[in-house]
Amino acid sequence: MDGLSRLQAIRHSKTFEIFIITIIIASALLVGIKTYDMPQSVVQILRVMDWLITSIFVVEISIRFIAEKKKINFFRSGWNLFDTLIVCISLIPIENTDMALVARLIRVFRVMRMVSVIPELRMLLNSLLIALPRLGYVMALMFIIFYIYAAVGSLFFEDINPDLWGDIAISMLTLFRVMTFEDWTDVMYETMAVYGWSWIFFVSFIFLTAFAFLNMVIGIVVNVLEEEHQKELELDPNYVSIEDLRDEIAELKTIMVNRFPGS
Repeated sequence: MDGLSRLQAIRHSKTFEIFIITIIIASALLVGIKTYDMPQSVVQILRVMDWLITSIFVVEISIRFIAEKKKINFFRSGWNLFDTLIVCISLIPIENTDMALVARLIRVFRVMRMVSVIPELRMLLNSLLIALPRLGYVMALMFIIFYIYAAVGSLFFEDINPDLWGDIAISMLTLFRVMTFEDWTDVMYETMAVYGWSWIFFVSFIFLTAFAFLNMVIGIVVNVLEEEHQKELELDPNYVSIEDLRDEIAELKTIMVNRFPGS
C-alpha cells in the first residue's frame, strides 16, 4: 500500500472520524471554559491545548487534501473551503491584539466543523438550504396573515394597550409572541375585558400560524430531507430500487416459464 492509499484509508476510517469529532467537541468545551475567570496558570494550559487542537486540525486538513486524487475536487466542496478557512484563520497569532475578539469568534465557529465531519448533519443542513425556496412562498403567505392581523389588532386594541398594539410593527411583534404561546392568554384576556369577541381574533390567528403554516413548513422540510436521502441511496453502487427488483423478478418469471413451460 503506497502513501496515498494509506492517507485515503485514514481519511475514510471510522476511528479517524470519531477522533476528529472528539477534538471538535474538546474545542467547543475549551471555548466555554474560557468564559470563566481562572488563574493565570490554567489560562496558560488552555492556551497550549488550543494550539494543540489547532495543530491537529491542520494535520487533518492536510490528510484530507493529500488523500484527494484530484486536488481541484477538494476545493469544489464548500465544506472543505469552510474548514480550511477556519483552520487558517486560527493559525493567525492575534490573541493578544486588538483582533482578539475575532480570534475568539473564529474558535466558536470551529464547532460548525462538526457538520462537515458528520455526513448525517451535512445532509440535514443541505436539505434545509434546498428547502428555502419552497419555504419562501409559505413565509410570504404567513407574512400576509401577520400583516392583516396586525392591522386589525392595531385598529381595535391600540387604546387598550399602546405598548402592545401602538402601531403595525409593534402589533406584529405582539402577534409573534402570541404565535410562540409566550403568555398569549394575558394578551387575550386584556382585550376580552373590552371586546368579548376578541378571543376569535387570537384563536383564529393561532390556528392559521402555529398549527397550519408551521406544519406546512415541517412537511416541506421533511419532504426535502427524504428526497436528499433518496439521492444519497441512489449514489450508493449497491443500491437497488424497487422498480429494478420488480424488473428482475419479472425476468426470472419469464425465464422460469420458458424453461419449464408445463409448470
